[in-house]
Amino acid sequence: MIPPDSPQSDDVEHLMLNAQLRDALEPLYDESIGRVNAEMMSTSRENDFLQSMLEWERAPMLPICDWFSPRLVLPAPDTLEDQQLHTVLYETIQRLFEKHVVLDFTDHLTDYQLYCLIYRDILPAHEKMIQRENNYLHWDCANTDGNPDVWLRYYASEEDRQSWSDETEDYLPPMEEPPFRRRLPRAPL
Repeated sequence: MIPPDSPQSDDVEHLMLNAQLRDALEPLYDESIGRVNAEMMSTSRENDFLQSMLEWERAPMLPICDWFSPRLVLPAPDTLEDQQLHTVLYETIQRLFEKHVVLDFTDHLTDYQLYCLIYRDILPAHEKMIQRENNYLHWDCANTDGNPDVWLRYYASEEDRQSWSDETEDYLPPMEEPPFRRRLPRAPL
């Protein structure tokens, strides 16, 4: 019989894994590791956090097109007819989602504009390739040029718009419905 105050075998395994993860992260130590408050989370949750940090540090930084085998190469946008472009676009969106790349805020873009964004900006972008079940790369398609107008016009809540206006005292565009509603794969932020 196991005495009531002795650690269970799972607890010991979690503690051993925790020590291994902390050892592996030691050469990479920064303030984010020091922010882990072991008293605020279980050892199992802490291990998951440390494991995600270790995966981040070790993940290769590659163009997104190279996350695929073979490399994902799309036809140039101007070489496709409308229906071909639509088909290739949605196949590509699904393939990106399979690699945990989620496209957010796309409903203001035509199919052609979204395809061009994927072709010119997303696929060649160098990003950390982290293959973790609940890790998604969210690509903000509303703020590709650093201008908040599209987000404010089509996607921001009234509360977000008001906060932005209060903070910046800048011009607030009118709210509009996005013209190209899509049902794309979603994932938690």
